[in-house]
Amino acid sequence: MNGQGRLVFAHRGSSEALPEHTLGAYLRAVDEGADGLECDVRLTRDGHLVCLHDRRLERTSNGRGVVSAHTLAELNRLDFGSWHPQWPDSADDLILDRPGGREAHASVLTLERLLDAALGAGRPIRLLIETKHPTRFGHAVEERLVAVLRRYGLERPGPGPVQVTVMSFSPGALRRLRQLAPELPTVLLMELLPPWLRDGRLPSGIGIAGPGVRLLRNHPRLAERLHNQGNRLYVWTVNTAADVDLVLALGADGIISDRPRFVLDRLGR
Repeated sequence: MNGQGRLVFAHRGSSEALPEHTLGAYLRAVDEGADGLECDVRLTRDGHLVCLHDRRLERTSNGRGVVSAHTLAELNRLDFGSWHPQWPDSADDLILDRPGGREAHASVLTLERLLDAALGAGRPIRLLIETKHPTRFGHAVEERLVAVLRRYGLERPGPGPVQVTVMSFSPGALRRLRQLAPELPTVLLMELLPPWLRDGRLPSGIGIAGPGVRLLRNHPRLAERLHNQGNRLYVWTVNTAADVDLVLALGADGIISDRPRFVLDRLGR
């Protein structure tokens, strides 16, 4: 098996080692050599994009309720790190990312801070950004995302070190993205096999398929059909040796993992 040329993305950062979607998890992924970083974005009540997967706060913080019902200031008062089993006991071992940096506390990560970290990595970084749906804010998520990317000059592929691709399970969200930023690459995520995809054709304007690894285990020929239609293949969430070997054999172009260093080692990189 040849792992050269395959892109390895850190799923919510190096999220097996450190709490997902924290600055420390992403900086660790950069240090481990990941080609790219993957994140989910949601809008706060006052219109900020924050990197959180869940609709609610309970699993990954000491807060309660729906993310979209909170302001950024309210989220900044919460702890998004202590739930994780690998969270260090000593503050000396922590990367402090709370504004002001005084407390041993992993604060909510805004998209802007993640972009700043990617731009400061000192090497090329690919960034996969997933917009979460359904949401009370509807199309405003994509509008705000494109506005932020435009401010950073990242709304289209360019010569800079950071290249952005947007992902979603919602075809409607990706259609909005094409209207707002026609040159921005997009990935259609999928957990189940829709009947219309059986021949490997993606909706117009989408060039990358994002199946879950379980879907490919159940339908391995889907990978060949997608490639035959000229599509690329980014597979999530690939955490075991058997799954790395499977997606490599199926020709995956990108591997999204909670364990980026493990995958890189498996690929011989």
